[in-house]
Amino acid sequence: MELKQALEQLETLQKKLYAYQCASSSLYLDSVTVAPKDTAQGRGVALGILAGEQHKLFAGPEVGALLDVLGERGEELTFSQRRQVEELSRRWRQISRIPAQEYMEYARLTNEASDVWHKAKEGNDFAAFRPVLEQLVAFNRKFAGYYDPDKAPYDALLNEYERGVDTAYLDRFFAAVRDKLVPVIRAIGEREQPDDSFLYLEYPVQGQRELADYLMEVMGLDRAHCGLGETEHPFTLEFNNRDVRITTNYDEHNLASSLYSVIHEGGHARYELNIQDDIQYTCLAGGVSMGVHESQSRFYENLIGRSLPFVRAIFPKLQELFPAQLGKVTAEQFHRAVNRAQPSLIRIEADELTYCLHIMVRYEIEKQLIGGTLEVKDVPETWNRLYKEYLGVDVPDDTHGCLQDSHWSGGSFGYFPSYALGSAYGAQMLRNMEKEFDVWGPVGRGDLSQVSAWLKDKVHQYGGLLTPAQVVKNACGDFDPSVYTDYLVQKYSELYRL
Repeated sequence: MELKQALEQLETLQKKLYAYQCASSSLYLDSVTVAPKDTAQGRGVALGILAGEQHKLFAGPEVGALLDVLGERGEELTFSQRRQVEELSRRWRQISRIPAQEYMEYARLTNEASDVWHKAKEGNDFAAFRPVLEQLVAFNRKFAGYYDPDKAPYDALLNEYERGVDTAYLDRFFAAVRDKLVPVIRAIGEREQPDDSFLYLEYPVQGQRELADYLMEVMGLDRAHCGLGETEHPFTLEFNNRDVRITTNYDEHNLASSLYSVIHEGGHARYELNIQDDIQYTCLAGGVSMGVHESQSRFYENLIGRSLPFVRAIFPKLQELFPAQLGKVTAEQFHRAVNRAQPSLIRIEADELTYCLHIMVRYEIEKQLIGGTLEVKDVPETWNRLYKEYLGVDVPDDTHGCLQDSHWSGGSFGYFPSYALGSAYGAQMLRNMEKEFDVWGPVGRGDLSQVSAWLKDKVHQYGGLLTPAQVVKNACGDFDPSVYTDYLVQKYSELYRL
């Protein structure tokens, strides 16, 4: 086969795969935003067929042969083409091991599971979700063997979200985080907490929608290319670098919830919108890993969004939108309130300091579920016990416990540790950024352009052109988790005068 012909086939293949992904993503987006409640069955039929056609397109031996031909002529390819062949070859080895029928069944199951989870969470009914979760765990154990039969099942799943990471690495990482942060959390527990009652007054949804629009403007998110929707559990979905969708959930009695979910999801969107044009519609488009992706969302949400300069910059708008609720509150009081550190029930509303403990609960449960040492029926009891052990809080019900996250209903086992790794990556990125230019002067004026330009240069533009480790190296240097724990210890020691 001529090289030109092979490259044309490669381009056609990737655009077809992109089209199938767009169709599936569109159905998912509709299902969790505007679709009526009892409509999962029809989508399940469509998604199953789409998954089958996608599997047929990509998993066949002719694709493997094409990739082999291109791999053998790697010296004649551009860097981008070589990376496409490398990444597609890795994915082909995985998917070609999965029987088409199982692939289709799994697509139908995750669609059904999302619908079942929403109802179970709403009704505090883990028993309704349990049979579906048992199927999802069984599928993921099996798929882990397809992905990498030489790894322990949970290690294989972890590598789907952050290549190079395994349980041995994460056990060390979380132990180091726990050893540094738990003493600070305990010390704070003995201090008087700042008043945050004003965050829980009544905040009309319309005002929160106007605030979301304003925050997107401050973040430089072009509404012509970045949409904002409403859903139960906020997420970001990218079609390409000209079409990214973020979502939020408005709580009329918790202003900070949507405020920081918009900034968090906006960080994901900034990443996707900044990926370079010449790799769109290829397997390299999109963030390189979930750990790197979460580094961007949590960077904007916490390192920038909960900083005093940023709060001072946006506070006049907050007072303009909510004069009755915030008219007598100062920016400094608001800053202390949104940085209040106290063990809590809900991960997405947790403070920076205790957040990793929420991740550790999920990590321990996933590790046991996939490892076969924990049965699904025992998840609520284990969850509640670990929350008491790690955070010292009593879980009142499963809605506020093991049903609070959507990830397992989507089959995302191994995703949660990415949040903790991303937080640590982000702290080191900030330290390096501060060495190169004045971060806080412009941020204090509501100008995030220099921050976003640095992140685009070091992280965003590459998509999957570089490996996760290369991107982390590019932005962080040699990764050192102690930079993250030192940042948190210093920040909260100052806030609470420890």
